[in-house]
Amino acid sequence: MKTTAALLGLIGALAATGQSQAAISAPVALDAGLVAGVPGADPSITVFKGIPYAAPPVGDLRWKPPQPAAPWQGVRQAGQYGADCPSPEGGPQAAARMSEDCLTLNVWTGAASPSERRPVYVWIYGGGFIGGAGSNPQFDGEALAKKGVIVVTFNYRLGALGFLATPELSRESGHDASGDYGLMDDIAVLKWVRRNIAAFGGDPNRVTIGGQSAGAGSCGFLAISPLAKGLFQRVIAQSHARYPRDLELRYLSVSYTTKAKAEAAGAKYAEAHGAHSLAELRALPWQAVIKGSDVTDADVYTGTPSKPPLFRPVIDGWVLPHTYSETYSRGLQNDVEFLAGNNRDESGAVPEFAFARLRAQAANLRGGAPPSNVTVAAFVSYAKTKFGAFADRFLKLYPAATDDQAALSNNASVQDNSRVSTYLWAADWQKNVDKPVYTYFWTHRPTGDPGGAHHGSEIIFAFDNLDPNKAAWTDEDHKVADMMSSYWANYIATGDPNGPGLPVWPKFDAKAKSVMELGDHFAPIPVATAPRLAFWKRFFAAQDAW
Repeated sequence: MKTTAALLGLIGALAATGQSQAAISAPVALDAGLVAGVPGADPSITVFKGIPYAAPPVGDLRWKPPQPAAPWQGVRQAGQYGADCPSPEGGPQAAARMSEDCLTLNVWTGAASPSERRPVYVWIYGGGFIGGAGSNPQFDGEALAKKGVIVVTFNYRLGALGFLATPELSRESGHDASGDYGLMDDIAVLKWVRRNIAAFGGDPNRVTIGGQSAGAGSCGFLAISPLAKGLFQRVIAQSHARYPRDLELRYLSVSYTTKAKAEAAGAKYAEAHGAHSLAELRALPWQAVIKGSDVTDADVYTGTPSKPPLFRPVIDGWVLPHTYSETYSRGLQNDVEFLAGNNRDESGAVPEFAFARLRAQAANLRGGAPPSNVTVAAFVSYAKTKFGAFADRFLKLYPAATDDQAALSNNASVQDNSRVSTYLWAADWQKNVDKPVYTYFWTHRPTGDPGGAHHGSEIIFAFDNLDPNKAAWTDEDHKVADMMSSYWANYIATGDPNGPGLPVWPKFDAKAKSVMELGDHFAPIPVATAPRLAFWKRFFAAQDAW
């Protein structure tokens, strides 16, 4: 079985690296009109940028499901990215690139003709559901396209424009639901891919969705949404896939809110912005709508000061009918394959060289961000607050006699938490889905990066986008990038990351209690020591399931 998968991965890679003489250069016929792309840095790749996948969500279309893009006459030149969706992040320079007319996508292809049927990777960016854009240079799809993958990136609605719910919006919807417009944008892209990707040489029946942080959270939500059923076959979730009883789930990118709570918060938000009706809300300029939207939901119990962003996905009864735990227990998730993992220096874990710096600066938490406990006082206080009756056992497993020991124990506990949580999630997921799961733990610090193997540090390696203008990359960095992107390309092509020249990445097996390390080493490692694994299982069992 492994030999067959490896052979398929090699065939997919060869189809990409090679042997096409030139990528599609003639205009491509889409359902809305003709588009012409531009050559990539490597002329064997053609890039199509700024293609509308839906109508601009403006005026009466603000806070409605995405509508079809208007057809155009002649050949649309697709050489420039579309506008970014409005976000309160980034300042005036970023705002100048923003517009509500932002529902566009980008395609990288190395196919020479539509008949090639290459595997497709649809990438969803992170940013806490409040920021981000598909035009980020980190997501440039050229290197993956050279390995045989058709890469699609896109923009989706953010913050208050993407996730506002109100009673009036729910009444208007026809489904008594509101708030998940950003996720509906994701679904609209997948439907566009189903209709159009063959024109770029892609296979509409071999689609992988992937994302990091809020993008990974979006992937997880799409995997439990009946509206996305059948639109993709596999998932890559880069930080995070979490067990429903893990308190961390409640503030990370996998957090959700309920319809009633979202509607109440949305109505309050509208009143605070001087809008007393939906018509008045829609009449506001987008700059006014997003003002003050980068706030947290203070009412969510997480065991720590960390809170989720106020505007995030909603269990609305339509796009998301059920919570994670309800979906998994009833086997209602979509029948898809999964690859998911976490990073060494994220979720509150930090590299050792950062301990002194963090002790010297004041804490500054933002939505979705955890505390880093690098002193005895902070770590012990955290332990007592979060673990309660479990605190004494926790502090025996993760001792804190000195500040340095406390900081190291903080790292170890955070890393164990994330690995165990993903391990238990995978076991839960597979109870009702007979499809393989692969899990990983990323450990490589990009050369010169002050954050270590931090949140998002794996992205440029998975895309093989080591920008020579930003760092003096080492041979090791380039080797890791080639291996990571090869694992990703193989998985996108076949559902198995393994291939020639790559260390074997075993499928998830609950009995093995291991996870694949990617980065500094490429081999399975234990999820946690036996006593620590037992602790986390007991602690999670005592928490409410989300």
